[in-house]
Amino acid sequence: MTAELKLSDFDYDLPKEFIVKFPSVQRDGSKLLVLHRDTGKIEHKIFRNVVDYFVDGDVLIINKTKVIPARLFGKKETGGKIEILILGYGDSKAVPAIVKPLKNLKIGSRIFIQDDFCEVVSIENEIVKLKFSDDIEIILKKHGKIPLPPYIKRDIIPSDAERYQTVFASAAGSVAVPTAGLHFTENVLSQLRNKGVKIADILLHISWATFSPVRCENITEHKMGEEYFEIEKSSADIINSAKRKIAVGTTSVRVLETSLGGKKVTPKKGATDIFIYPGYKFKNVDALITNFHLPKTTLLMLVCAFAGRNLIFKAYQQAIKNNYRFASYGDAMLIL
Repeated sequence: MTAELKLSDFDYDLPKEFIVKFPSVQRDGSKLLVLHRDTGKIEHKIFRNVVDYFVDGDVLIINKTKVIPARLFGKKETGGKIEILILGYGDSKAVPAIVKPLKNLKIGSRIFIQDDFCEVVSIENEIVKLKFSDDIEIILKKHGKIPLPPYIKRDIIPSDAERYQTVFASAAGSVAVPTAGLHFTENVLSQLRNKGVKIADILLHISWATFSPVRCENITEHKMGEEYFEIEKSSADIINSAKRKIAVGTTSVRVLETSLGGKKVTPKKGATDIFIYPGYKFKNVDALITNFHLPKTTLLMLVCAFAGRNLIFKAYQQAIKNNYRFASYGDAMLIL
């Protein structure tokens, strides 16, 4: 086992104040760190400057998934407060969820959500399956809240409904936002199109698999879990015509690397559990727009696979030195 495959090698010191609680005032006003893989050069820009790095013939690949109001607050039969994070619609008879606190929760236990309720069907590997008294989509529409990540330690505010969603979100199903997409505005997308850049949308519904913690020291033993994805023929055709493929976010990368027919993207839908870490040979991504990821995460491992661990850690040190904002509501990086 090589040193780069140890979980501890993806750890770094990140002061808590760098994990921001609120987005930038303007989506495209975030900072942008540009990392050149060929030379190691680092540039500091504003996100709207990203347009300058695109040329005619490039294709931008975006994840069109839309965040659902997946967080529910309820009470146990004993009166104790409980929080539920729905992990996807799944089978309407057994909806997967993370439930906190999990202690003393048993099969058959009921959780009351105002005038509705759910019953515990099973508990396995910290995933609880729940049967609701009404259709889950109706329950979430009535009672659901935007599922901000647990490291954003504040109450939800009205603006989160808009800002914790990309401007191109159209297919409901995610329990977390594809964060790299948060920086795009209609103006930035319009400028890219005017330069001859084509935009292709794919779909990956983000669930527990993306943010499930890695607990094994040998990271190759980590299992990602499955997430639903789609790539339509129209998008595959655009992507395959590209001079250069620029993926927006790690979720787009995972779809592109899953949906391969030889060296081309093929129309496909299904579940992917692809786990990308250093040593992986990329087949369909030439550049990547991504946020700054937390230590020991599969997201950090993917960007280290794309640009090299040493170069990524050098960029992250520069980002901390220059007060970049980390995690979901943080700043962006363009890796060329």
